[in-house]
Amino acid sequence: MHRRARVGLLAGLLLLTACGTQSAAVTTGNKPALTQLTPRPLGPTPFTTVHPDPTPAPPKPTCPASGASITVGTVDAALGHRAVVVKLTNCRSTPITVDGYPDIAVLDADRRAMNLTMTRGTSYMAIDPGPKKLLLRKGETAVAAISWSSTVEAGEDKASGTYLAVAQGKGEHAVVWPVDTDLGTTAKVTLTAWCRTLPT
Repeated sequence: MHRRARVGLLAGLLLLTACGTQSAAVTTGNKPALTQLTPRPLGPTPFTTVHPDPTPAPPKPTCPASGASITVGTVDAALGHRAVVVKLTNCRSTPITVDGYPDIAVLDADRRAMNLTMTRGTSYMAIDPGPKKLLLRKGETAVAAISWSSTVEAGEDKASGTYLAVAQGKGEHAVVWPVDTDLGTTAKVTLTAWCRTLPT
């Protein structure tokens, strides 16, 4: 039996002894009789059940009018750095053109855009191939990397996002995807351009 269980059991026994019984003296004439003990029923110990917040679910796959269906992968981590790969798939029958960089925003738990620094280029986690026009036929894909650092500097506030809003480009329809972005105190995100395969 663990020590905590033993202590809890001992405490329960003391409670039963100290306040779980009630004594009443019974007298017969002028002679006191033996003390009669009346047991006091003990109810169940109340406790509080903690329900964790549910994890946000990814959106259901759809094919927007642009034909650019976007999904977001899992977070990859290395030495305080993070990255996710976003994939764009042509979901319509005619070819689409993809060029430049994705347009993204980091959102908090209330889906409000956070004030961050967005940069384009190579990061610790991904090499930027540079912008290049891609022609995607039905079912073909393009990918890009979104990376950040979880570095924390003393005396500064940490930033953490709950969602990523990702669009093919500026002004395009964005998909909101649950991604835990622990941005540390840097509040900086780096993007790579759309490409068929990320350079290694």
